[in-house]
Amino acid sequence: MTLTNIFVFALVGAAVGIPGFAAGNSGEELALTPPMGWNDWAHYQCEYTAQTILTNARALVKTGLAARGYKTVTIDDCWMQKDRDSQGNLQADPQRFPQGMKALANAIHSMGLKFGIYEDSGYATCGGFAGSGVPNGGGKAHFSQDARLFASWGVDYLKLDGCNVYIPPGSNKVKARHKAYSAESAALKATGRPIVFSESATDCCRFDPYYYDVLSWVGQYGQLWRIGNDVATFRASHPDRPRFHSVLWNYAVNLQLGRFQKPGNWDDPDFVIGGDSGLSLAETRSQMALWSMMSSPLNLSSNIGKLSSEAIAILGNKQVIAIDQDPLGKMATLVRRTPVMDVLFKRLDGDEYAVAVLNHGSSTIQVKLHPVEFGFSTNKACRLRARNLWSGTHSYSSLLSANVASHDTEIWQMRASSSCGVPTRTGAIVMVVPPGKHWRQKHPNERHPGIQEYGRCLAAPGHVGACTGAAAERWTVTPEGLLKSGEHCLAVINGKVVMQSCSTGSTEHWKYNLAGNLIDSGGQCLSTSDDKDRVQSLSIQTCGHNPPNQIWSLPN
Repeated sequence: MTLTNIFVFALVGAAVGIPGFAAGNSGEELALTPPMGWNDWAHYQCEYTAQTILTNARALVKTGLAARGYKTVTIDDCWMQKDRDSQGNLQADPQRFPQGMKALANAIHSMGLKFGIYEDSGYATCGGFAGSGVPNGGGKAHFSQDARLFASWGVDYLKLDGCNVYIPPGSNKVKARHKAYSAESAALKATGRPIVFSESATDCCRFDPYYYDVLSWVGQYGQLWRIGNDVATFRASHPDRPRFHSVLWNYAVNLQLGRFQKPGNWDDPDFVIGGDSGLSLAETRSQMALWSMMSSPLNLSSNIGKLSSEAIAILGNKQVIAIDQDPLGKMATLVRRTPVMDVLFKRLDGDEYAVAVLNHGSSTIQVKLHPVEFGFSTNKACRLRARNLWSGTHSYSSLLSANVASHDTEIWQMRASSSCGVPTRTGAIVMVVPPGKHWRQKHPNERHPGIQEYGRCLAAPGHVGACTGAAAERWTVTPEGLLKSGEHCLAVINGKVVMQSCSTGSTEHWKYNLAGNLIDSGGQCLSTSDDKDRVQSLSIQTCGHNPPNQIWSLPN
């Protein structure tokens, strides 16, 4: 399957995503729910030893977080030496790991945990240590040799970064990385040991054609892949510097990529740093709720032994973790976005649903959410039986309501009464565009713009602009392929995009593909003008190779 494969909406609604699972090394499917564990990078970077790793592993067990699912302990960059031994094998840094990697893996396994390790698909890691890939200038890669070594050590999880990949003459970055990650996948399978494969094959967040090309094939080789920038790391010299902005940016990027995700294939918006320095308890609740609503991997990256009891309670909340680990593996739908608030809706297994409200503004907000916003019937008898997963309080009402503090996120699990019917695919349709030129001019060194700087909302009667949360930004995607707002549908008449009364005419039928294109009955793509800093008009144009003005994210 390639980016040109097209699915009608009825199929997309059921299971759009990258084809196939990346099967385990014995043929079984791995990571059918999002992986959970701990990684050293966001807190320690290269400042760690074997003792650091073991101390945090013991803390996972002691705090009860391991019992809640955080079981894979992964070492990131800098564990190895810059040179291989005379047989070409990787060498652990003897100062950091005097007993070697197998002894460390055995110690972690003895705690009932799993062991993960880091390598790179290039000739050197991002930190400049020995990589697994083709040497600079050409030669033989070490994927098979390293995979056998990892299996002999007892590795259960491999994170393969994407720095310093050698691009031979006549090739390009896409082909070189594709070849590297394919080779690593095959090498892992050949070991016969089940090893979860985490890929870092994209360069975030350029959103050039290459970005979506890579997303079209990563799921064939691994179980999860990095999305977004690295979250802001802990700095001992400035421990209290704010880090929540990086969490929000990765959330905003990841939320628009649900079409690539399903059980066994996970978009990964990077580490959970909740509870660590630089995030408040409210911000910790937000990251935990948002990552769980997106069915994201939950890999903690902090000093576990220093977490407060309040932070541990948030990170270990069984009900919120269950939302993340729900077997349907659905990405949440963006129901509504305002300058200060996001409303999310997620379908769960067993006719249950989850709702979350993020307040990314500076003041407390009051929210009232009606069932129709989630795609339920307008029947006045419709009632929602909900439980707030932070407070544990229950409600049974015709709406959900709450006061949400600044930078906090409320999250509910709920059932709908029979009079509500089955929810339609309803929510915002977002044009996935990076921040515009005016923002970049004002903030040339900023890597993590605000949520409002990422993406624009489609609004009736047919334009794209900053999301406001207005009713005109609420769309229903019908099984027939209609895009409906109110009583009108988006259509193409005489080459122009218009809103008209809904019918069954072909001018109103749209198809959606893995690249994120909305394609009309004539085979052309819904597009916008190129100016990202103002309201954009709609047009119908020849489909290009992943241009930003033709990439859309639809309700799931």
